[in-house]
Amino acid sequence: MKWIDYTALTLAIIGAITWGLIGIFQFNLVSFFFGENSWFSRLIYDLVGLSGLYLLTLFGRIGRDM
Repeated sequence: MKWIDYTALTLAIIGAITWGLIGIFQFNLVSFFFGENSWFSRLIYDLVGLSGLYLLTLFGRIGRDM
């Protein structure tokens, strides 16, 4: 299950970078590469959101490992 953690973390980092670019430069990296409202852009946003929700379980797992 460790690969799921790394995949979710990678997607969350991509989402954070995208939001940082939007906030600082008003530049949407996902829309730039995949189109404004394409199905692939929406898929990426969905995967980033699901990754964020999955990473919420990290708090419980960190506490359990200590």
